[in-house]
Amino acid sequence: MKKYLLSIALIFFFFLDINAHVNHYSKYSYLEYELFRNGKLIGYHIYKFQRKGENLSIDNEVSFKIRKLGIDLYTYSAKGVEKYKNGVFSGFKSETNQNKKEKYVNISIDPIDKDLIIDGSSFKGKVSKDMIIGTWWNHEIVQKKAQISAVSGRIIEQKVEFKGKEDVKIGDKIYKTLRFNFSSSDPSLSKDKKLNTEIWYEENTFLWVKAAFDKTGYWEYRLKKVK
Repeated sequence: MKKYLLSIALIFFFFLDINAHVNHYSKYSYLEYELFRNGKLIGYHIYKFQRKGENLSIDNEVSFKIRKLGIDLYTYSAKGVEKYKNGVFSGFKSETNQNKKEKYVNISIDPIDKDLIIDGSSFKGKVSKDMIIGTWWNHEIVQKKAQISAVSGRIIEQKVEFKGKEDVKIGDKIYKTLRFNFSSSDPSLSKDKKLNTEIWYEENTFLWVKAAFDKTGYWEYRLKKVK
């Protein structure tokens, strides 16, 4: 019962503070994560925050490869740009090479109703402005009923469960975190399409600290550097 009440209190807090989420990260200019698979370092994910007046642009880059006996079994690289104006989402674009398969997303804003217009390799259409791009750094994602794939534009309906507070140790540092589980709302999805990801955010700063999921191996994103 205590855990349930804590969960409700935190969700209520997040909704009260909805307009300040992007501003929570105003002191950051650079976030770097290491990507591990089955405990082995295989790549990185970097975010660079650039501010000019009322505009915020976040460049992100991901790269990893899975190798065995000196042979590349799987390679992945992606670059994207996420944009905000006065703290409000204003656009996104990305290009991804997923094991030699090209994918992309372009998201713009309808000037009349402010809904999102998606042109992606997996989805093209208009969706509610209440959806969020699934780039994980912004803790506002815990409130949303759906996220948009940053790789292909696919709509991922989600359930978010607060799992409690946890101490997370990365290197020599211990982070006080809030842990959330993200899972797919649609039970009919194939296993490879289902979302089932654990995300940890630092309790006081909402900094994304860690992510973990199990899909053809155990994957972890761990925070390496903050500027």
